[in-house]
Order: sequence, then structure tokens, then C-alpha cells
Amino acid sequence: MDFTEEQIQRYSRHILLQDVGVEGQEKIIHGKVLIIGAGGLGAPVAFYLAAAGVGTIGIIDGDVVDLSNLQRQIIHFTADVDKPKVLSAKDKINQLNPDVKVITYQELLTAENALDIISQYDFIVDGTDNFPVKFLINDACVMAGKPFSHGGILRFEGQTMTYVPGSACYRCLFHSPPPANAVPTCSQAGVLGAIAGMLGTIQATEVLKYLTGVGDLLTNRLLTFNAKTMDFRTINVKPNETCPVCGNHPTITGLIDYEQATCDIKSHKELVHSS
Repeated sequence: MDFTEEQIQRYSRHILLQDVGVEGQEKIIHGKVLIIGAGGLGAPVAFYLAAAGVGTIGIIDGDVVDLSNLQRQIIHFTADVDKPKVLSAKDKINQLNPDVKVITYQELLTAENALDIISQYDFIVDGTDNFPVKFLINDACVMAGKPFSHGGILRFEGQTMTYVPGSACYRCLFHSPPPANAVPTCSQAGVLGAIAGMLGTIQATEVLKYLTGVGDLLTNRLLTFNAKTMDFRTINVKPNETCPVCGNHPTITGLIDYEQATCDIKSHKELVHSS
């Protein structure tokens, strides 16, 4: 493609990178990424992908901006309170980079719509805040052969891994959702706001690495960190032959809407996974 002078200047720091260059930036511009959840994780992911020039960004979230979101969901401002999160996020992305096409879905991801929506994108980012949707995202991506980044934060901790077809999926590590209310959500236990930014930027980096083919993805590895001590740890994992969705003999062949705890239905903030 022919870059305009403005695009050359905007993406110059990428173009200067030996591992990215003009060809890598072209791949980014042609990329299509779906962000599920416009909260604590989705916010920094959306900002960095838009700044990088990802050509098409889809955002799905059925919630509206709440004042309590602003402590960490940096794409939303005070004036956006009570505004649908997807519209608030689209507005900021358009201001940051008019090159980006933003597609909004003001709804929840469900077993009924997941495959239709996910099939339109190259890479999926899980920025959700509850286990039922995380398992739904995993299963849909495995069935559709789509790579995705899992992310989770709680209190001072975060974790993330990347799935591509053939690597270990989320269910290879965590077989099924825990019982409702067995694990607290951020709205119950709290979360340090900057933790969302720490993990969200890692997820955004994984997306850009995937689109450009640069570096090694977090496949077959679970990255965890504790911000209190700034300890980062990588746990090696393997595809599970008995995994019910990606194993040798899958027993899950259709998508399932698992029951959510009432508090999770009420608000979609960032995630929530503590292992």
C-alpha cells in the first residue's frame, strides 16, 4: 500500500524498527481485532491498538460507563458516565487515530452470537470480567480456529496467555467455570487501577506481535505477576489431550452460556480470574 506523508510520520517509530518496518506496518493496518469488554483491560488494549494503526477494531460490551469505572478504564472520561461503553470507546479511538475503522456491538457476547461475530476478525482479545464469558470466548475461538489473548486481573495480580490453533487453550488449564460466587470479582474484592494498564498493554503487545509475526507469543505459557512485589512468573503448559474442547476426543461441540453470578450480570468491568 502507499502510505500518505501523514501516515509515514504517524507510524515512523514502527517503520524504523528493523523487525517491523513498512511491511509490518502494512500488516497492522490490514489487521482486524475484536476486543470483548470495553473495561479495565479493553481500554488500554483499544488505545494502543488504535495508536498502532490496526485497521479495524471491533468492540463488544453491553454496559454503560459508571463513575466507579474511571479509576482504571482509561478510555472513558467523567463526561461519559451513563454513556454506552462501546460508543465512548469509539469516540476516543476516532479522536486518537482517524485511520481506524471502529465497529461497535452494544450487546453481550452469547452462545448465539459469538461465532458470527468472532469469525469476522483475525485476533480476539478477552477483556471480560467473569468466568462464564471467558470460557465462552475460549470455546468459540477454538471452534472457529481464531487466536485470542486471555487476560485477568484481581486486587494486585494479573495473568495472561495467548492461544493459537494447536496450542494449549484456556480449558487445558482450567477445566470448567467455578461455582457462582466462588471467586470474587473486582467489584467485590477491588483492583489497583494501574494493574489493568499493565496487563492490557501486554495483551496489546501480543496482538501486534501476532499481526506482524515478530517474536514469540505467550502460547503454551501462562504469565502471572504480583504488582506488590513486581514478581513476574511464566508457567509452561501443554495442550491437554483430554481437554473437552480442543483435546483428541472433544466432548464440547457447541457453545454454552454458563450461569453467571448476579453481581457479574449487573456490571461488566475488567476481569476476573484468580488462580
